[in-house]
Amino acid sequence: MQSPGTKSGQKKLSEVARHICRPEGIVATGFPAVRDRSRAMGMPMDLWQEGIGRLALAKRADGSYAASVGGVVLSIPRQVGKTYLIAAIVFALCTLFPNLTVIWTAHRTRTHNETFKKMQGMAAKPKIAPYVENIRATNGEQEISFKNGSRILFGARESGFGRGFDKVDILVLDEAQILTEDAMSDMVPATNAAPNGLVFLMGTPPRPKDPGEVFTNVRRAAIDGDSDTLYIEFSADEGASLDDRKQLAKANPSYPHRTGEAAIQRMRKLLGSDDNFRREAYGIWDEAALTKKAINVRAWSALAISPEAVPTEGQRVFGVRFTVDGSAVALAAAIRPDGDAPVHVEGIKLASTSEGTQWLADWLIERHERAAQIVIDGKSGVGYLVNALLEAKVPKTAIVTAGTDHVITSASMVEAAIVTGGLTHRGQPELDEQVKDAEKRKIGTNGGFGWAAPEGGSVALLDAVTLAFWGAKTTKRRAGRKAVFL
Repeated sequence: MQSPGTKSGQKKLSEVARHICRPEGIVATGFPAVRDRSRAMGMPMDLWQEGIGRLALAKRADGSYAASVGGVVLSIPRQVGKTYLIAAIVFALCTLFPNLTVIWTAHRTRTHNETFKKMQGMAAKPKIAPYVENIRATNGEQEISFKNGSRILFGARESGFGRGFDKVDILVLDEAQILTEDAMSDMVPATNAAPNGLVFLMGTPPRPKDPGEVFTNVRRAAIDGDSDTLYIEFSADEGASLDDRKQLAKANPSYPHRTGEAAIQRMRKLLGSDDNFRREAYGIWDEAALTKKAINVRAWSALAISPEAVPTEGQRVFGVRFTVDGSAVALAAAIRPDGDAPVHVEGIKLASTSEGTQWLADWLIERHERAAQIVIDGKSGVGYLVNALLEAKVPKTAIVTAGTDHVITSASMVEAAIVTGGLTHRGQPELDEQVKDAEKRKIGTNGGFGWAAPEGGSVALLDAVTLAFWGAKTTKRRAGRKAVFL
């Protein structure tokens, strides 16, 4: 919590932020009235906070917020004061404008509860309480309502909060590093009905396992010149020592005068690992990890079609991928319709090999007459499967055991097809998750690559789909024309 006074020697936003990406068309700002009301309520701001507020509430010539389309995006470490800042802005707006609706969400219930308790305490302060009508603290219905009809509603996205609202003036998305596309599509449209809606996204750099595509993509777009987004980032230098307090001060303008050394040490202990501390206390984005993400998730999602639109005529190919350690096997299918239509792909099954692989041989044998090709990859299990297929009179010309060149070619073909729209899929959750997590692994010295999974993950189903796609695109062998996948 900030103290009422403002200390001398404070730095301006331009002196502390690594990135300030402004939206275009700014001619004015609604911040002065908010700043004055915030001060009157006993919630003064530091100079850098005032700088953020001035830009967040900047307006274009038509009176709309300059960031109303792209949002106000803040990548700021923990223990800096971003929650206090946005709370001060929101309280001021709610008291200045009647009937304002604010939705404040975090991903985790624990974070949401902590934020509500802080703001509940703020609302009880002597200079704010006269504006407040009621505070509802019931779980799932937490709300601060004001005498002028404005209200702030709180909830956790992991509990489904935020869906179904039809008019939201201010939407605050805390823990934006754990913000999914689904959550965005559930909540952001509610601001479209507001006369001058504004969305805040604030968080710390995402961990590799976080669903951080939304936060990552808006950051990248803003840095690349998105004219509708305000993006502000506080962070230390990429290679900073975690014991270098000058670097900490660079990332955290509240250190040490508002956030003391004890708070930093406590955070380091609770976060558990240097990587977490680097992200959440020093605000450092792992640029190398970001560039390793192999597939544009938004482009992939745009290629999803309904089950009714799946083609049933064409050249069908099955892809089989045994994992490197032999612990699992994945099965997928692809169909290439006649003409220039995209190749359709589907994941069929990902299974542990501890249950055996006879089911896989039986499945393929039953359907081989309708398949132009069966493409198999992986050192473990390939020999058994190929022998089983041959013994069942599957033609040798229908079986392809993939080599390194096939893997390289198939991955590059799928990458290109996602960009050009040469592929469709059904939006299967297990396959979508592997696409989201997939990274590129270098193969050879000539720019070749395949897919790799982050630690603890798998891309076996994506590998199988990739092999099936390659087979469908390249096979000259003809088979049965009716292509029912299962």
